[in-house]
Amino acid sequence: MNPEQRERAERGQANRTLPPPPYPEPAPGRVDARRAHFLSEVDRQARSRTFRPAVRARRRWALALGTAVAAGASVVVLSIGSGAPVTPSEVQPASAASVQLLERAALAAAATPHTKIRAGQYTYVKTVGHTSVLSETKAGEMELLREDEGMEQWTSVDGSEQTLQRKDDSDVLLPGTPGRGSLNSPTYEFLDALPTDPDALLKRISDDAEANHGAGSDSTTGPHQEAFVTIGDLLRDGAAPPDTAAALYRAAALIPGVDVVSDAVDAAGRHGVAVARTHDGERTEWIFDESTSRLLGERTVLVEDNAWGKAGTVVTSVALIDSGIVDEAGQNTY
Repeated sequence: MNPEQRERAERGQANRTLPPPPYPEPAPGRVDARRAHFLSEVDRQARSRTFRPAVRARRRWALALGTAVAAGASVVVLSIGSGAPVTPSEVQPASAASVQLLERAALAAAATPHTKIRAGQYTYVKTVGHTSVLSETKAGEMELLREDEGMEQWTSVDGSEQTLQRKDDSDVLLPGTPGRGSLNSPTYEFLDALPTDPDALLKRISDDAEANHGAGSDSTTGPHQEAFVTIGDLLRDGAAPPDTAAALYRAAALIPGVDVVSDAVDAAGRHGVAVARTHDGERTEWIFDESTSRLLGERTVLVEDNAWGKAGTVVTSVALIDSGIVDEAGQNTY
């Protein structure tokens, strides 16, 4: 199949997967322009860089360290994959189907009314789901355990107050205060200050990913995967302003290796279509509502057998139940 036929097939897949959106379709030249820009970047980088082994570090909530259930048992956290050399898929541009889905998500985000923020307010996020840990039993065998990731969290919009987290009906103030915020610990004001040009925003995120997960680091994640994971975290955890959320979706469309999964189920049991990226035997999926293109949640699925399980195992799944701006910590939006 030549590139033109592949393009038509991908667009056909996107049209079959997604219903007509309740907001305007992106201008015909917009997706093509973004793909052309990305292809030129791929060509430029391919001429100037030598492929090197990819490395992975921990994901912020995926595959987290947990507590053993049996007395005397020890818990071991293993990295998925072996840091294999970068494959051609690492520099393949995002598929046309994923670019189209991400543009629809961007349009939906941009159409969300902008909330006027006041000092003293909090971003509120409620999630349900699980992460996975490997536990070594007394008999020396490894077993896969699930840990509940259901929680509510309130983060000061300007980082001036401690973050309140509620799990299992227990409230805990997280140590320290976010301060101005960062890519790993965003506040609303931090997100609101990020560039809304997708190219500039991706450069900001990619520079951080390259510094912490690029050449010379101990990370096996690699800059492209880390950028994808970081954007997913910011979208899920930060109650991002509409313009920032739209820019994050468009920045993700510039990351190589992004594709779509036509049917995915979030931790709340809701079916949707996913934007996904596969790295080192696992596929990270952002799941969207098919009719509204609203983000439902995220999950990690094994695509190869390994210590965590058989291919097809969902090792991490977190669904976004509610988010917004509230006046006090402990308050929800309904």
